[in-house]
Amino acid sequence: MQGSFKHLFEPIKIGKVEIKNRIALAPMGTGSILVDSEGKLGPRGVEHYLERCRGGVGLIISHASKVENEIDPLKKGAGFPLITHVVAGPFAELADAAHAFGTKIFVQLSAGFGRTANPRILRETPASASVNPNYWDPSIICREVTTEEVERLVRAFGPAAQLLAECGIDGIELHGHEGYLFDQFTTAVWNRRTDKYGGELANRLRFPVEVLQEIKGRVGKNFPVQYRFGLKHYMKGLRDGALPGEKYVEVGRDVEEGLKMARMLEEAGFDALHVDAGCYDSWYWAHPPGYQKYGCMVDMAAAAKKVVKIPVIAVGRLDVPELAEKVIAEGNADLVAIGRGLLSDPHWAKKVEEGQQKHIRPCIGCHDGCMNRLVNGKPTSCAVNPASGREREYALHPTNRPKKVMVIGGGVAGMEAGRVAALRGHKVVIYEKGSKLGGHVREAVRMPFKEGEQRLLGWYKTQLEKLKVEIHLKTEVTLKLIREKNPGAVVVATGSKPIWLNVPGADRPGVITASDFLSGRKEAGKSVVVVGGGQVGCEMGLWLSQQGKKVTVVEKLNQLMVGGRPIPWMNQVMLLDLLKFHKVDVKTNFSLDEVTDQGAVVIGKDSRRETLPADTIIIAVGLAPEQGIYHSLFGKKITNLYLIGDAREAKNILNAIWDAYEVARTI
Repeated sequence: MQGSFKHLFEPIKIGKVEIKNRIALAPMGTGSILVDSEGKLGPRGVEHYLERCRGGVGLIISHASKVENEIDPLKKGAGFPLITHVVAGPFAELADAAHAFGTKIFVQLSAGFGRTANPRILRETPASASVNPNYWDPSIICREVTTEEVERLVRAFGPAAQLLAECGIDGIELHGHEGYLFDQFTTAVWNRRTDKYGGELANRLRFPVEVLQEIKGRVGKNFPVQYRFGLKHYMKGLRDGALPGEKYVEVGRDVEEGLKMARMLEEAGFDALHVDAGCYDSWYWAHPPGYQKYGCMVDMAAAAKKVVKIPVIAVGRLDVPELAEKVIAEGNADLVAIGRGLLSDPHWAKKVEEGQQKHIRPCIGCHDGCMNRLVNGKPTSCAVNPASGREREYALHPTNRPKKVMVIGGGVAGMEAGRVAALRGHKVVIYEKGSKLGGHVREAVRMPFKEGEQRLLGWYKTQLEKLKVEIHLKTEVTLKLIREKNPGAVVVATGSKPIWLNVPGADRPGVITASDFLSGRKEAGKSVVVVGGGQVGCEMGLWLSQQGKKVTVVEKLNQLMVGGRPIPWMNQVMLLDLLKFHKVDVKTNFSLDEVTDQGAVVIGKDSRRETLPADTIIIAVGLAPEQGIYHSLFGKKITNLYLIGDAREAKNILNAIWDAYEVARTI
């Protein structure tokens, strides 16, 4: 182990249970690929967790499970399994195997969704601490849970915890954060009760404290129970979050009450605190996108640690090893919980321990492969690691018939295809007509909030060098070259090109593409109109405004970021809030009609024309697949010809990487 990371690999105790290092897998939703219709961990689910155990994690905190489904009624298969003997069995299998690697397993138990339940998973009227509107559809009104129902919920936690303890599970985490049902009870904005579970903070905490007592009474005082909660909600109002550095009045829990809560939870007998921030109403805190800085919630854990003596777990984009080490070394937390960083690289801990941190595949904060899939009813995985969630089925195996593989294009799809094919034993050569690898991602990383993508490019460079993949830059592939090299497989990953708008005046010098601007080939003036309100246009608008430029984003649809591929909700909402915060003008229901000496002439759906003064107009209306070389090879008897990534369909990084992995793992 490298001495510079020694604090991460010191053991620590939570209650009487010793954790071999300070690295925990943060609890994350799983989806149907890991949990079956009964809520039981299937073979994929067990394997998913075990791969992180093999990768050196000290503590696994599982996905949330429920203890009953009548008071907080969800449809069967909604994604929150109910702890029963059937469900507990695979946890026993997981615990036995995990312990062989020295990893401890805590199961996260939840009281339920309450107002945060998506209507598509509701079986009947949702229940909350008080009468509250549903987050997703405010027209749905949650009923108030009765006092007797709260007491029933409390009693349900005891048998569930006892069953898990008998299966060999090492501890419990109560799911008290993010605005779920426990959080609705402990927060005044959602809890307006007049019984023993409402009113002052001590009464609002009564529910989780009674659950703690129920579990300890059933399983014993030495069985650890920790509580996860947000020290601060970052809420300006219902469905209205607050940005980092924004001045506002906190409507949810503030830090002062959060610290009081931390002290009371310790006094009640909880063995550790897992501290984050945010809730559904400010979801980009609980699930931070790339627009949030690394370590964005460490200050919450650090503040809690100053007022309690029990271990405190920090979370929030902590997958940069140097940062994780610093958090522990400086005493800001006792453990770091890493979620998406352990989806992208399950061997994160082992690589850090062995001084191989440059080989860690980074999370890019996109949410495309994890939360976006989960919210849309798909199994969770990872944009940059297609094997996440299907570790056994998608494991790479050496080829029995090595081939010469020609990859045409050095963007993300081309690099991934080259990496995977080389790992399997093929002789790979990548041809890129540009001067550098990276494609459009290389353009995007000029923006300061694209650190994850920058790390991803660095990782690919390291992997291709390690695998000794041959790379030819400034080389355009022709049929003649293919005939000369006679490869056994040709993977076309030529990417995409910007879509142009042929309107009057579009040939003026001040009209450029997003690619021109992001690549640095052309600069923007002081007043800019961005045509296209997709994610790329909005991100450019934000970055230009941060540089002090006057920016207007024009979008022909009635909202930003609603055309094309779906943008993960937390990423979309934070970007919209950032545009507003940085005073980016937005004109929806307008299209570019003409460019004149005065600027961009736009026309609305009502045929109203308006001139937007600008010295630069950036066209960001999307990308079109670049398929010229691919079509030229039809009928030329090229064996094993594949088309992947943007060249097949211009989408995103997930699409490029998953295409490449799927093809290269089977060549």
